[in-house]
Amino acid sequence: MKMLKKLSLALLATFASAAYADINVGVSVSATGPAASLGIPEKNTIALLPTSIGGQKVNYIILDDATDPTAATKNIKKLISENKVDVVIGSSTTPNSLAMMDVAVDNETPMISMAGSAIVVEPMDAKRHWIFKSAQNDAHMATAIVGHMTDKKLQTVAFIGFADAYGEGWYKEFAKIAEARKLKLVGSERYQRNDTSVTGQILKIMAAKPDAVLVAGAGTPAALPQKALREKGYKGLIYQTHGVANNDFLRVGGKDVEGAFLPLGPMVIANQLPNDNPVKKSALEYVTKYEAAYGKGSVSSFGGHAWDAGVLLGNALPLALKKAKPGTVEFRRALRDALEGSTNLPGAHGIFNMTPNDHQGFDQRARVMATIENNTWKLVK
Repeated sequence: MKMLKKLSLALLATFASAAYADINVGVSVSATGPAASLGIPEKNTIALLPTSIGGQKVNYIILDDATDPTAATKNIKKLISENKVDVVIGSSTTPNSLAMMDVAVDNETPMISMAGSAIVVEPMDAKRHWIFKSAQNDAHMATAIVGHMTDKKLQTVAFIGFADAYGEGWYKEFAKIAEARKLKLVGSERYQRNDTSVTGQILKIMAAKPDAVLVAGAGTPAALPQKALREKGYKGLIYQTHGVANNDFLRVGGKDVEGAFLPLGPMVIANQLPNDNPVKKSALEYVTKYEAAYGKGSVSSFGGHAWDAGVLLGNALPLALKKAKPGTVEFRRALRDALEGSTNLPGAHGIFNMTPNDHQGFDQRARVMATIENNTWKLVK
């Protein structure tokens, strides 16, 4: 009996140790709501991430925040308090990511956002010390857009964007770069992600007669201003942000989004990249795996951001495991430090080189200019 008791205790200790060794990754994505075209491919991609890293089992707990900042906050609280996660990936949008940050910081839990705006990681402070992001910053992409505009010798441009942190972040960065390049902003309008009409804003923009219009939206709601511009007979150039790089945008926009210019992460058109492009190999790795699981042509830019969050964790988790055990604050601190030390790490969208002051880590290799032609993306050479 004593031997059986000892054996039982030993088995219980083994099972407890194994459970304790699991790495728990919390995920909050916008799988429904206005940003569903972002969140669905991100959710699909999480299913492709490794379930064992550094010899430890990895559990992914995925919640839908329905493109609602309040729901995103509830999700991260649940993931930390109930699921005891070591790290959080999310969310799909800038407003949701900003809403989650305080909870992550209060619990010393590293967070990898998949949102586009630089405000998620800039300026660096005590809060952003715990926050990283896998999507290119808006400032990075805005530079590519302004460069294309000046190459086209455009002189005036109008802006219409979301009435939230994504739109405001884009306006701030774009206006600053445009001014430096002597490109005159002649209009600035906003709209809500769930609006069904932007006629009033578009009429104001057209009255200013800009050479080009930049639409700073994400997902399918970004098609609305461009469709309105075309319906009203606007003949100038139209630019979109990298926030529209998915097939749902092309489907909703149809013929009205043909000819638009936008910056893309190289993954979106990986097969069009020259063979010497430094991101092509790592981009094609993700494209191949995603399309094998979900069908040819199903891949989108946003799934790539989830994949790159996984790339960052795949590199950082083994380093953190050398210093502490999962489920402890020491492990979360070690993981934060390891993420910040990511160097020359190839992902689907670029090469990560994080620093204490740069928690995004991409350079010019993480962007290409493209146009929409025949309902698909075409590299602008």
